[in-house]
Amino acid sequence: MVHDKRRAQSAQDVEENIRHTVEKFFKVMSHRLSPEEMVLIRSAYDLAHEAHHHQKRKSGEPYIVHPIAVAGIVGEEMLLGANPICAAFLHDVVEDSHYTIEDIEGMFGRDVAFLVRVVTKQKKESYYKSKQVDNFRQMLNSMQYDIRAILIKLADRLHNMRTLESMSADKQMKIAGETDFFYAPLANRLGLYPIKIELENLSFRYRCPLEFARIEQQLDDDIDREFDRLNDFMEKIKVQLSNHLIDVHVEAVYRTPLSVRRKMHRHGCNFNHVEHRHFVRIVFKNEDDVSEKAACLRIYELLTDLFKEKPGSMLNYIDSPKENGYQSLHVQLLTDYGQWEELHISTETMRNGSRYGCVASRTEANITNWIEKFRQNLQDIANHNHDIGFMEGVVSSFYNDDITVYTPQGKVLKLPQGSTALDFAFEVHSEIGIHAQYARINGKLYSVKEKLRRGDCVEIGTKSSVLPCEDWLQYVHSYKAKSFLNRYFKNQPKPLFIRCERCQPLPDDEVIGFKNPDGTLAVHKRDCALAISKASQEGDSVIPIEFKEDPDTLYSVSIHVKAIDRFHLLSDLIDCITNRLKLSIDNLKTDTVDEIVDCDITFRLHSFTELQSVIYDISRIENVEEVEINN
Repeated sequence: MVHDKRRAQSAQDVEENIRHTVEKFFKVMSHRLSPEEMVLIRSAYDLAHEAHHHQKRKSGEPYIVHPIAVAGIVGEEMLLGANPICAAFLHDVVEDSHYTIEDIEGMFGRDVAFLVRVVTKQKKESYYKSKQVDNFRQMLNSMQYDIRAILIKLADRLHNMRTLESMSADKQMKIAGETDFFYAPLANRLGLYPIKIELENLSFRYRCPLEFARIEQQLDDDIDREFDRLNDFMEKIKVQLSNHLIDVHVEAVYRTPLSVRRKMHRHGCNFNHVEHRHFVRIVFKNEDDVSEKAACLRIYELLTDLFKEKPGSMLNYIDSPKENGYQSLHVQLLTDYGQWEELHISTETMRNGSRYGCVASRTEANITNWIEKFRQNLQDIANHNHDIGFMEGVVSSFYNDDITVYTPQGKVLKLPQGSTALDFAFEVHSEIGIHAQYARINGKLYSVKEKLRRGDCVEIGTKSSVLPCEDWLQYVHSYKAKSFLNRYFKNQPKPLFIRCERCQPLPDDEVIGFKNPDGTLAVHKRDCALAISKASQEGDSVIPIEFKEDPDTLYSVSIHVKAIDRFHLLSDLIDCITNRLKLSIDNLKTDTVDEIVDCDITFRLHSFTELQSVIYDISRIENVEEVEINN
């Protein structure tokens, strides 16, 4: 009996805590919602409470705790309105109770019903690829109509990540993997930077708990070590700006464990050698009669009068914001204790833009432009869904981070971090990408595979005879480039003959064929060791074939030339190959020791007959002793 009373009392305490939490939320919302809207969200909570009344979470707490938390994130952290808050309360009702979407529509209207429908997982007998991917597709397609559904799903995922400790290890890995791959990049692209950071680090915490705990402890120790001198540095900043009647908020912001880990991996160093484990944030309220840029530059001017600036350290994200809308002025200053400190200077408006992203009015146009671009990519994925994996295409479009680069005419292009000149070429136009021959980056000549950096000015040189090589796929990061190249290679005619990589036969060589299971023919030289081995074990697959020259197909060949050194020997070799035989040299390496020249030359030709002509012509050059094919 005593046990039953205690259990009843405990249940009453839990219900009381739930009522206290939700009433506190309603009180906060009452400051920006109308009385009619407050009635609506209270009704949504009442229905959710009734629908989930007997349900428990994995942690053992009442299920209603989850919808309350999601509604709190939607209303307080994302600043969304009444209908999204209602949908947040109701997002699991259809999936977990007898209520239907039609019931929701009848009680709360079509808008709330639409939002609930999008975030409700659809049960099917079969899925396009997997249940997870189909749910992603359902959410992303909603973006064509209303981005609020995506934000509710992000809020749902954020609370699930905050309470992931009650899940088994395999469930933690599945949910953390989804979060890293899909939800965190999406939050980043929508400008919800704090949510993106929290999602990434919660995922890291559950994927690699020991490493996370180690770095977290190292950061705590670093905070203790740096506390006094960092506070002294920030106090000098406040005094300097206060003396010029500028009121600012100054704080030290430490990098997250995941951010530190990325820096360690990127630079190949340990924790102690990671630079800028923290930065100093300066936020101020700007006056209406001064532009935000001018106000930030005024603070920059006053601080660089007091502290030395690291040359080349200033980054202007005000004129060139990141694609997620982030704006700030970055600079590194030398402190009295001999350390470069990184400062981020921004107005309250800029700061709110970073915090609330697509729901902050300042970034409305920016996010609208991105959504339109993303819609086009979704449509392209739908039209060519076999060319690039759906999720790979989507995540390429998110860009976990981006860089700003420029055309020579000053046009701004946003590309994923790590992009190459090839990505740039395809972003400008697919015809430029497909015929890209070289790049000029900041006026200097580079390969089209060269990686770009923020602020680069890029010009692409084209040549009609240049066409994509298959290894280009290893050097592109943007969705546009990946998608085009995948379609391009897919549409290329498949060769009837597959050349042996070991003996590399040429047309007109003495060859033998082997029929592969997929219907193609493997071609070998008749003296190829692999062909001899296959013939002894797979004799029934041997097929006599004629490997004939194709005027549109060139094969790479390397020869070795040994000669006695003389004046003009190298120019005569080049003249013979390029001018007389009209072949393009891909590589030439020469070495002269004691008047003996060893030269390796790689070029492209059509057939074995043509190769024999090359060898014959080169062997007739004065002082050439030997000409052999490199194996």
